[in-house]
Amino acid sequence: VQLQASGGGLVQAGGSLRLSCAASEMILGVNNFMAWYRQAPGKQRELVAETTGSNRVNYANSAKGRFTISADKTKNTLYLQMNSLQPDDTGVYYCNANGPDPRTAIEYDYWGQGTQVTVSS
Repeated sequence: VQLQASGGGLVQAGGSLRLSCAASEMILGVNNFMAWYRQAPGKQRELVAETTGSNRVNYANSAKGRFTISADKTKNTLYLQMNSLQPDDTGVYYCNANGPDPRTAIEYDYWGQGTQVTVSS
């Protein structure tokens, strides 16, 4: 699976951005996750939001109420709508696909190349 993230940029605090992650294929079974992670300068990569084929979603506390993750299987694309952005949201955002391949039961863990989000105060 190849993942291509886009949509990052420079935005002022309070602004919005929508990130997209185009996948060569999207496996969204009950135990298959597609997720957005963020790595801020000098910090470890952290989960921002994730979703599964059963439409379960999970958000980091910092993202709740401001970010929305969604997946369009017809377009093999994962989105992250980010509203009310703050300087602490600055970082490189990576899309991730992980879980057991239902065709082989082999675990996979794929990463996109990342897209930079910078929020100015």
